[in-house]
Amino acid sequence: MQHYETAPEDRIPFHKKLVYGSGAFVNNLLADSIGRMVIVLNLGLGMNPALAGLLAALPRLTDAITDPLMGYISDNTRTRWGRRRPYIFFGAIAAGIVFALLWQLPPGKSESFYFWFFLTGSFLFYLAYTVFVTPWVALGYELTPDYNERTRLMGTQNFIGQTAYLFTPYLLAIMSSRHWANDMVEGASRLALVIGAIVVIVGIMPAIFLRERYKELAIAEGESAAKIAGNVIIRNIVDFFRGFAETLKSREFLKLCVATFLVFNGFILIAAFQSYVIIYYVFAGDTETGSVFVGHSGLLQTVFAYVSIVIATWLGTRFGKRKAFFVTTGISMVGYALKWFCYMPEQPWLVLIPAPLMAFGLGGLFTLMPSMIADVVDMDELKTHQRREGMYGSIYWWVVKLGMAVAIAGGGFLLNATGFDVALEGDQNERTLTLMRFFDALIPCVASAIAIWAIATFSITEEKAHEIREELERRRGTPDAPAPAPA
Repeated sequence: MQHYETAPEDRIPFHKKLVYGSGAFVNNLLADSIGRMVIVLNLGLGMNPALAGLLAALPRLTDAITDPLMGYISDNTRTRWGRRRPYIFFGAIAAGIVFALLWQLPPGKSESFYFWFFLTGSFLFYLAYTVFVTPWVALGYELTPDYNERTRLMGTQNFIGQTAYLFTPYLLAIMSSRHWANDMVEGASRLALVIGAIVVIVGIMPAIFLRERYKELAIAEGESAAKIAGNVIIRNIVDFFRGFAETLKSREFLKLCVATFLVFNGFILIAAFQSYVIIYYVFAGDTETGSVFVGHSGLLQTVFAYVSIVIATWLGTRFGKRKAFFVTTGISMVGYALKWFCYMPEQPWLVLIPAPLMAFGLGGLFTLMPSMIADVVDMDELKTHQRREGMYGSIYWWVVKLGMAVAIAGGGFLLNATGFDVALEGDQNERTLTLMRFFDALIPCVASAIAIWAIATFSITEEKAHEIREELERRRGTPDAPAPAPA
């Protein structure tokens, strides 16, 4: 396998990797916080749980339109500050402010009032969130053209982003604390102000301290496109749909989307099953004790996610991204399979053994996939003469969010298919418990195996990525690609 030295000008200083990672922290903080805090509508205001669930799902449907549209807008914006940075700056401010206002729920109103208040506010929040996060994702794809430095960058940002998950599980406890507020609704109001302030302060950092590598190239592309005759609005509409179609025609990109859908949503689909199996099989319906072990398992997964990110980054730069994906996903499959043997009533502490191994699936996935998408963007530029990081990033993450919604809904149906009855508590029948254990171990294993099969034919190796870069820089008149590393 041919390796290439990372040129000094292609290296991203560590402090700038941390700055880019601050965007990942904000991204994860916002996404996880709104999902965990929405319970206030039910427990704090008495809203019907079905309506509260609807409020969590409906605004995400707009992502199918706003994500690719924002990707296109970002790709085609031409300012002295670049294509991404203005949106990251103002998007972070808007998202933080709207998030804070969203939870300032006036007391004594009807269920209908709260429903429409929160629904309207949620649409505005997700719009501001998209304005921030889509250009931030795209910015990461263009910070360096180096095959291995991209993996180091994505490993760092994923590592920093995981930090949000050390705090978000405690949001309900904070909102419910009498030391924090008089009731849960007031607790949510105060907490939202703190989170909003963090989002604004931390979220604008990538816009202030980072620079876009391809700003001048984008300006040149824009000037070339402006020479095309025709109405500007019509041309933009046509360009949007053409770019959308071109993105979906990329077979290498579709392989990444399929693999991500399977690994991530295979995990999400059975996420609830793990808790049910631990509580109702290992602990025979003892919710209090079982929940403690669910928490221990989750904490171990979070801790080992950091380890998996470091290992995935090293493997990706040493042996290539495709092989690194095989290894990290394979390790997670071993963890999933071990659940069948380790989730045993006789030895409850064994439930902790699979957790560190399962962490490698998502840790490796979100370190390697963004780096591989950046390589696909280069291949796309070679073919189309356009850089469309925003379009690729927006469609990729829309696939993730769409799959998450499908997986969460599917998990409920799958649980019903086992015959589980909450009224029976610890007296579930043997068939139900067996099916729960079977689905819990098998589904993510099968999904991960298919993902490995999908990536097996991913064609952009380090050597090919280098060849693509050489051709792009020859065409641009900037032949500064790195030389091969000494054997």
